Amino acid sequence: MYELIPVADGPQYDEEAEQRFSEEWPEFIFHDVEVGRWRERRVQYFPEWEFYLVSSDDRLIAGCWGVPIAWDGTVADLPGGFTDSLARSVTGYEAGVVPNTFVLMAAAVRSDEQGQGHAGRVITAVRDRAVAGGLPQVIAPVRPTLKSSYPLTPIETFMTWTRDDGLPLDPWLRTHVRLGATLLAPAPASQTMTGTVADWEQWTKMPFPTTGTYTIPAGLTTLEINRESNTGTYTEPNIWLRHA
Repeated sequence: MYELIPVADGPQYDEEAEQRFSEEWPEFIFHDVEVGRWRERRVQYFPEWEFYLVSSDDRLIAGCWGVPIAWDGTVADLPGGFTDSLARSVTGYEAGVVPNTFVLMAAAVRSDEQGQGHAGRVITAVRDRAVAGGLPQVIAPVRPTLKSSYPLTPIETFMTWTRDDGLPLDPWLRTHVRLGATLLAPAPASQTMTGTVADWEQWTKMPFPTTGTYTIPAGLTTLEINRESNTGTYTEPNIWLRHA
């Protein structure tokens, strides 16, 4: 048996969660400056929307979090992606806007528990919690894991790729679709990470000798390096999904 508990109710898992779940993401994903503008207020306003999935023997299995927003149900009114969802949730809260939608921002299963259906368990549990909490619409800006093998392919094209059985080629998209989700739209600029050339060399463990366009480990698209201005810019694409 498994239980979804608020992070605030499980401080004994915090240290392990920070270690276990951060290793599932590339280092550069943590360096979106705009995310930093909203992070503290998100934690302050929405502590009830951050969870751990734990087993009956008190083993930490997975973690997930999201934010409530107001969304009119159309593609045109979707947030720009991950960062814009954060901004809309915080500014909406401060303006007294009543939310009607839960945005599942991230979910991760510890590496030594993967392949056992836990991703489906945590997504289903948080989706049901959102609906029960008065947020009947559930959407997610999904980071397709297989996209890093095709960094030169536009996200609009990648999201149309399917297997012979009609399910998405990407395994993370496939997990969501099997749980009843439908693909809504691309989010070509879901996040933007910037840093110095030295920053990017540290984050990727790669040298960047000249100005140019580079593919990077775990990158869903390419990195633009400008040696003259000492900057690197990476704009991460995601795919919007809607859960039934």
